[in-house]
Amino acid sequence: MSTYKITEIVGTSTKSFADAVQEGVKKASKTLRNLSWFEVVEQRGMIKDGEVGEFQVTIKIGFKLED
Repeated sequence: MSTYKITEIVGTSTKSFADAVQEGVKKASKTLRNLSWFEVVEQRGMIKDGEVGEFQVTIKIGFKLED
């Protein structure tokens, strides 16, 4: 039997929503162990000078708790 925990983070990127997810997961993996899955729960962005300046994604990340 396994037990999992869910944490919520916001990833950002100047390139795309997909890149914001990649960056968020990469950063989370530096401080969390046993990452198992992610779920994008919200997408939004920042407008700068009339253009998209930043992509932002809120993601839930699930990871297995250690015994």
